[in-house]
Amino acid sequence: MKTIKHVGVIGAGTMGRGIVEVMARQEIDVYLYDQDRSAVERAFVHIQNQLDKQVYRTKISEQQKMKMLASIHPVDQLHAFHTCDLIIEAIMEEMSVKQQLFKALEKVVSTSCILATNTSSLSVTEIASVMQNPKRMLALHFFNPAPKMPLVEVVVGVHTDQNVAEEMKTWLKQTLLKEPVMVRDAPGFIVNRVARPFHTEAYRMVASGETSKTQVDNILQDAGFKMGPFQLQDLIGIDINYAASMSVYESFNHEPRLRPHPNQQKMLQSGLLGRKTKKGHYHYE
Repeated sequence: MKTIKHVGVIGAGTMGRGIVEVMARQEIDVYLYDQDRSAVERAFVHIQNQLDKQVYRTKISEQQKMKMLASIHPVDQLHAFHTCDLIIEAIMEEMSVKQQLFKALEKVVSTSCILATNTSSLSVTEIASVMQNPKRMLALHFFNPAPKMPLVEVVVGVHTDQNVAEEMKTWLKQTLLKEPVMVRDAPGFIVNRVARPFHTEAYRMVASGETSKTQVDNILQDAGFKMGPFQLQDLIGIDINYAASMSVYESFNHEPRLRPHPNQQKMLQSGLLGRKTKKGHYHYE
């Protein structure tokens, strides 16, 4: 199995910082880059706060926390990834932006470096189509919050080398202590495709006056779900959830049953994105 000693993460948003924390908890050297340098600083503070909570709860020691923080290396240019064995991209869900990034990365990293996207619904095959060596490209789809959620979808594109996928699956399980599932490259993969009716049907029921958002969330929690659909959307981000919905909808040629609800688009247009903006389906002052 390929030895992964240095990992690069691109994107210091919710998912990027979560993936960095996953690496830091295993004391893997992880390099974090974002075009917005202040986002990198905020991500480091967030991770530090999360680890402080772990110390307070006696889950880890102060010494362990310091070792974990020491494994995080903020960087301000892509060239800093030239020693990385694996790079995980967690930037905006726009195909052209991701393609441009991976084309640029190929000029920086070694030929043995594995390149991965954390996309939740975009085609891995299409992202890799602009690369010189698409065999080393795949998706490692972590779920929010990455440090707590065990599942990772290992998405194999048309050109992905099966050995690379198997190596990543083994590494995720043995080193990161995650539960990897091998998935073929299809719209929404598995989780996001199944999740579409979970979210859209909830919107429809509330819009028709059959029930309220709070009632839907409370009932599903009583039924055993950790979160209801509206609570989950606020955690994920309304914008991220809507982008995944649109991606699946468009990939299936606008099949009516997969059409996102207009009310979700209105929330996006209003800037009500959930916890990240302190307001979404609920308020988080």
